[in-house]
Amino acid sequence: MTVFVIRRLMQSLLVLAATAVIVFVGVYAIGDPAEMLIAPDATPAERAQVEASLGLDKPLPVQFLAFLGNALKGDLGRSFVFNQPSISLILERLPATLELALVAILISLVIGIPLGLIAGLKPRSVVDETIMTGSILGFSLPNFWQGMMLVMIFSVWLGWLPSSGRGPTGQIFGIETSFASWEGIRHLILPATNLALFKLSLVIRLTRTGVRETMPLDFVRFARAKGLTERRVVLVHVLKTIMIPLVTVIGMEIGSLIAFGVVTETIFAWPGIGKLLIDSIMRLDRPVVVAYLLVVVSLFIVLNFAVDVLYSILDPRIRLGRN
Repeated sequence: MTVFVIRRLMQSLLVLAATAVIVFVGVYAIGDPAEMLIAPDATPAERAQVEASLGLDKPLPVQFLAFLGNALKGDLGRSFVFNQPSISLILERLPATLELALVAILISLVIGIPLGLIAGLKPRSVVDETIMTGSILGFSLPNFWQGMMLVMIFSVWLGWLPSSGRGPTGQIFGIETSFASWEGIRHLILPATNLALFKLSLVIRLTRTGVRETMPLDFVRFARAKGLTERRVVLVHVLKTIMIPLVTVIGMEIGSLIAFGVVTETIFAWPGIGKLLIDSIMRLDRPVVVAYLLVVVSLFIVLNFAVDVLYSILDPRIRLGRN
C-alpha cells in the first residue's frame, strides 16, 4: 500500500508541473493586459511604466521562471485588476463553489441511486422507461437553458425561490456557509439543482447498469438461497458491489462540478471561482486565471488520488495489480 501511495504522489507532482508550464504559456501568450488597464490617451512612457510594474516588459521565459520561483513559495502573482494576491481571491471565492458542488453531488446521489436501483430491478417496465427517458433529458438539455428555465418557473412565475446571489451566510463549526439560515438555503436550491441535473442522469445510468450486471451473478443467487430477504440482498450485497465504479466516477465528478460550474455561477450570479474566472478572462487578469487553473488542477489531482486510494481499499486487486 505504501508503494502504491508513493507512486500516485509522484505521478500527481509530475502532472501538476506539466500543467503549470502549459497553463502559463497558454495564458501569458494571449492578449495584452496593458490595453485593458491603461487609458487610451496614455503616453508611451506611462504605458512602459505600467508594463514594468506588472512585469510584462520581460521575455516570456523570464516571466515563467519568476512565476515558478514565486509559486514554490505559495505566491501565484498579484491580480492586475484588484491589486492583491491572486491566490487570496481564489480562496475567498472557493468556499462558495465547494458548497455549491457538494450540494449538487449530494442531490445527485440521494435521488440518483434510488432511481437507478428501481430502474435496474424493474427492467423494461413503465417505471424503467420513464426513469431512463428522464435521464436522457438530463444529458441532452444545455446547462444554461436549464438554468434559465429554472429561474423562469420557480423565480418569475411561481416566486418561490430567489433567482440570483448567495444570500445571507453564517458560521457552523467555524465554517462560513449558506446553511446557517433558511434564506441562504433558498438561494442555494436553484443553482445546486441546475448543477446536479447532468450528474443525476449519470448516477442513474451507472446505478442501473451496475444492478443489471450484478443481479445474475452467483453470489447474489447464493445469498437468495441462504434465505436472505430481497431487500437485504439488494441493499447489502448488490449495492456494495456497484459502489466501486460509482466511487470512481463520483470522485472525479466532484472535480468537474468545481471546474465546470462556470455557467451555473454566471446564470445565478453565484459568487464562486467560476464567476471570478469569467470576469478575469474578460479583463485579461492573467495571474487570477493562472491561479484558478492551477488550483482547479490541484483539486482534480487530490480527488483523483483520494479515489485511487479508496478504490484500492474497496477492491484490493487494484492495489496488488499495480504494485
